[in-house]
Amino acid sequence: RVLVVGDVMLDEFLWGRVARISPEAPVPVVEITSQTFHLGGAANVASNVRSLGGGAAVAGVVGGDDAGRRLRDALARSGVEDALAVDGSGRPTTHKTRIIAHHQQVVRTDREEAGEIAAALEDALGDAVRQAARGAGAIILSDYNKGVVTRGLMKKVIAAARREGVPLLVDPKVRHFALYRGATVVTPNQMEAEQATGVRIRDEAGLHEAGRRILRTLRCRAALITRGEHGMALFEEGAKPFEIATAAQQVFDVTGAGDTVIATLALALAAGASLPESAMLANYAAGVVVGKIGTATVSPEEVLAAIPA
Repeated sequence: RVLVVGDVMLDEFLWGRVARISPEAPVPVVEITSQTFHLGGAANVASNVRSLGGGAAVAGVVGGDDAGRRLRDALARSGVEDALAVDGSGRPTTHKTRIIAHHQQVVRTDREEAGEIAAALEDALGDAVRQAARGAGAIILSDYNKGVVTRGLMKKVIAAARREGVPLLVDPKVRHFALYRGATVVTPNQMEAEQATGVRIRDEAGLHEAGRRILRTLRCRAALITRGEHGMALFEEGAKPFEIATAAQQVFDVTGAGDTVIATLALALAAGASLPESAMLANYAAGVVVGKIGTATVSPEEVLAAIPA
């Protein structure tokens, strides 16, 4: 069972086709044929944990709006425990809408308020985290920089992980990097690693220096730098860097790939795998999910099928 804390959101997809250009402006006219809703952000991380066979709970903030109600309904259908706090002040649920035509994303619109949550809401969420952490085998902090991850909440999450004696994994944002000190593992992508360390990653030397700086700065046990088509690199305190070639066979959409990586990594660690083993499983899972369009999850069977015999 894994607890996911962070910025939850609703992902809406409008699917259609383009047959002409608008006479009003040089933009395509998309004829919508269907509409789907998916769990996004931290909620998608929890959904990935569930699809991989683990138990999942999610703690975050939603508004008292239709998007929030739709998101909570989707959590219930997915079997994810709801530890969400509701903001009754008018703050909206983060809601992203993507228009897809002929398997290509045409445009995305965001409805959100990304300022830090109020102190009272932070306290309510902290209480929810403390309750939901009981019995968890790992905790994930999924930071999308939408206002939920504050200094105060981060202290509560770190305290919960220490109290339960479980690993804390962070999918970071550079703006909050200093707040993650005390986490077990951080999973920045290459751009985030460069921005956080000031090191340009153009070769192996730069990659290794960035990894070492993250370990020193955050005093964490490990850092997993995800590098897209270049795979991943695991930096573990006291061990040599461990580089993993990409497992992706074809890439249609990278939406939510980072969610799949950290969900797989946390679930594997909670199940007793080593960090290198967990990183390899996460790499295979990411290779599967980027071959799908939209916010997607993977199953144990798909991951196993992706691993060479």
